[in-house]
Amino acid sequence: MDQARILPSADVDERAVIGGGTTIWHLAQVREEASIGRDCIVGRGAYVGPGVRLGDRVKLQNHALVYEPAVLEDDVFIGPAVVLTNDLYPRSSDVDGGLKRPGDWHAMGVTVRQGASLGARSVIVAGLTIGRYALVGAGAVVTRDVPDFALVVGNPARRIGWVGRAGVRLQAEDGGRWRCPETKEEYVEERTADGGRLSPAFR
Repeated sequence: MDQARILPSADVDERAVIGGGTTIWHLAQVREEASIGRDCIVGRGAYVGPGVRLGDRVKLQNHALVYEPAVLEDDVFIGPAVVLTNDLYPRSSDVDGGLKRPGDWHAMGVTVRQGASLGARSVIVAGLTIGRYALVGAGAVVTRDVPDFALVVGNPARRIGWVGRAGVRLQAEDGGRWRCPETKEEYVEERTADGGRLSPAFR
């Protein structure tokens, strides 16, 4: 079985679980009780908070910040300097002037579903879910859940199209169907009150 590779300057808590084939680069920090799957890459200066769970083949690029209790499923890509936040009402101190401690607030982690990608410097607000194979554009600020296969950009982020499993923007066809120009895979759009859903037409 492949061993994990942890660079000497990385700070990995002894209570973290690191899967085989994973590389943790210089100056990255992995906190206690974090779980990182097989064949992952944790880039230079990245941060993985206490109890955060990463699946297999996850890539955290340089200086990505993943705050607890986030969950990243298999094949997720997190671009450089992305921030997954965990507090909707952040304050350093309470109303009595005391420094807030972990027990003084409720951490809400971000969930990133299988195959999704978050572009460089995007920010995901606490408690949200990024759907399977969705693509969040660079610099976007995501303030609501992102559906599977959605392409979202801007501040606040809004959907401007759909992407397939290859990450390429889909092309519209008749009858609410969409096709990937790279893989030729076909998808079907369902109109909904909140902006639509996409699902594969293949198995």
